This record gives sequence, structure tokens and C-alpha cells, in this order.
Amino acid sequence: MKIVFDKVGQTSKPFTLNVDNVLFEGSLAKSGYHRVKLEGNLDGNIELNCDRCGDTYNQNLKSTLNLTLSDEVIETEDDLDIIEFTDGIIDLEFIVQSEIASIQNSYHNCEKCENDDEEFEKEF
Repeated sequence: MKIVFDKVGQTSKPFTLNVDNVLFEGSLAKSGYHRVKLEGNLDGNIELNCDRCGDTYNQNLKSTLNLTLSDEVIETEDDLDIIEFTDGIIDLEFIVQSEIASIQNSYHNCEKCENDDEEFEKEF
């Protein structure tokens, strides 16, 4: 779902989007001339790979997102939760896919490996 940056007003605009079995619900509201505040929730299941045994498993995802969106380049170290859409179009599907990729790229252990006390590295 793509929304033109200039179409977002001061009044919260709700949205609902389903991407890869993840429901993304929330609202957009203008918070400054070049800024939009996104408040939303991610809910669903994502596929993860165990970094220990390599098995694939599903993980329940419940996450809150509070982001600032901008239509210009912002150089600040105060707020790291800024996504820039310099073409003037907010791409909500891109945001969901980025959040899923960020979670998938973290370190994960499946339930079997989480409870395994055996040493991971073995010398022969």
C-alpha cells in the first residue's frame, strides 16, 4: 500500500495491511511539515531459521511500531526511528518487509536448541 506523503493530514488516518501472514494495523498523522508519525502494530507468524541446527520454524510476532516518516533527508542522531521516502510516497509494504527482514536477520534458536545444554562447538 502506497500513500502520497502530501495526502496525510493532521488527523490520524487509519490503515490495515496484510503482508506475508503479518497483519499491520495503525495510523498515520502529520507531525511537522516534512514529517509523518506512524503508530502501528504487527501481528502474525514469520518463518525463522535456527542459527544452531538450521531448522526452519514459525515464530509468533507481536510488535509495536512508532516511526517518523519523512519526505526529505534528515541528518540527526537524536531519532534513529526515521524512514525517509524522498520520492514523496510512503510505502507501507516496504516498512513491513523491512521489519520482518530485521527480525529474521537477528540470532534465533528453535525450541529444541533453546533447551539443549550440550556444547555447541566440539573438538575432534
